[in-house]
Amino acid sequence: MMPHAHDVQSAGDRVEALLADLGGLADPAARAKAEELVRALVELYGSGLERLMEILVESDAGEALRRVAADPLLSGLLVLHDLHPLSTRERVVAALDEVRPLLGSHAGGVELLDLDADGVVRLRLEGNCHGCPSSQITVTDTIERAVARAAPEVSRVEVDGPAAAQEGILQIQRRPPGPCPVPETAS
Repeated sequence: MMPHAHDVQSAGDRVEALLADLGGLADPAARAKAEELVRALVELYGSGLERLMEILVESDAGEALRRVAADPLLSGLLVLHDLHPLSTRERVVAALDEVRPLLGSHAGGVELLDLDADGVVRLRLEGNCHGCPSSQITVTDTIERAVARAAPEVSRVEVDGPAAAQEGILQIQRRPPGPCPVPETAS
């Protein structure tokens, strides 16, 4: 049975812990053999995935390739072996497209500003939700989780506040009752 998406993270954490334990082995020969075994297994699985991707591309199996790339377990392995058919930027954009409907009026949207060589994604919220810090945190958390699922190689996500709050003078006013209001647009 294949692991579920949430199991992938715990498996990765377990591998990291085991590698740390291996580094602490007193016997340098045993440590070197264990590390060589891990490298050989990673290379074997990486080569197998590379061949699988070649077969999918050669056979023009677009739907199968899309499903493989969208599967959380396989996508993570493809990223690990630098075989994912979509670039990091493309996967971040797809993640943002996926969460936009969830953001609703709280953020109004999210814009990708930059993805630098260090894997830092800079985003700007395009909505307007004054006086709702908990909504801002929820929106940011939703975006960060979506980006992490789609592009685990991203090192950090920086989210700037709504563009409207960054422009002009900040006016302090009472927090409106209830959920964040949606500003009305002039007709």
